[in-house]
Amino acid sequence: MKKTVTYKDAGVDIDEGERLVSLIKPIVRTTSRKEVLGDIGGFAGFFRFPPRKYREPVLVAATDGAGTKVKVAAMAGKFDTVGIDLVAMCVNDILVQGAEPLFFLDYYATGKLSAKDGAAVVSGVAEGCRQAGCALLGGETAEMPSVYAPGEFDLAGFAVGAVERRKIITGKNARAGNVLVGLASSGLHSNGYSLARKVVFDIMKKRIHDRMPDWGATVAEELLRPTKIYVRPILSFLRRRNILAMAHITGGGLPGNVPRSLPRGTSAFIDKSAWETPPVFRALCEAARLPEDERYRTFNMGIGMVLVLAQKDADAALAHFRKAKIQASVIGEVRKGTGEPKVTFGGKAR
Repeated sequence: MKKTVTYKDAGVDIDEGERLVSLIKPIVRTTSRKEVLGDIGGFAGFFRFPPRKYREPVLVAATDGAGTKVKVAAMAGKFDTVGIDLVAMCVNDILVQGAEPLFFLDYYATGKLSAKDGAAVVSGVAEGCRQAGCALLGGETAEMPSVYAPGEFDLAGFAVGAVERRKIITGKNARAGNVLVGLASSGLHSNGYSLARKVVFDIMKKRIHDRMPDWGATVAEELLRPTKIYVRPILSFLRRRNILAMAHITGGGLPGNVPRSLPRGTSAFIDKSAWETPPVFRALCEAARLPEDERYRTFNMGIGMVLVLAQKDADAALAHFRKAKIQASVIGEVRKGTGEPKVTFGGKAR
């Protein structure tokens, strides 16, 4: 008789997947909002639109991943923070349009499913949702042994938010004379990791748990520092003051993202001496002998979000974010330009 070959023999363990669902159900419930209908485990999630909160609501959506930061998590055997990065990359993107995140869905794919590791990943996603004030409405787990090697995994996420139509932030009202307020990043966030890993492990010859005195952390602690979620402090500021434009500093850095928030005929001047560059950026850039312009295109260099404000609102913004325990600085200004917006730099990084 021929031997029976099961799905598990092919590398997919349905029982382990069911164990994962049982582990994450209580975790997901901690993110629930009153608008959520039903429970995890259905074919789709239900979210009742907040009644009477908006007169002319517009839905805002974004999708992203955690990039090759997941490789660092796998190397360190620490899976409970990259989910925060996943949420941050999506909710910070819809935030720049003035939107409140409502719900989030995640996609977790791996070569060999471990319910324990998967639950740790989802716990990070849930923490990110709690920080952003949105519900983890659902998600998907995929075990694909022919696509991912054992120990490897990937993450993707999808955020949906809402904003009153008349309050959408487009940047069209930004003009010369406005100030740029930079909000500090928590570290590398989730960009530049292909280069960061090459520099740390191939050039600097460090191991994942080596302590880095200049960083005040181990390699794993620094490289896995979660991306800052700016949702609550920015939305609370918006309830009292206007923000003319915002830029989430992700891939492409300051020169690649600030122009996206500005109208034609303007430019942004950024003073590199206006904030202190965190040690991890200096170490990586020096070890890689990275040219100055490439540094600011690859990494956020210590600035995770840029706000464009009228001059009269700058002091209030600095006070507000410092009270929220976010370092904030005036890092430049909007100037007249020609054609498409661009960034010019001045000052010397410190």
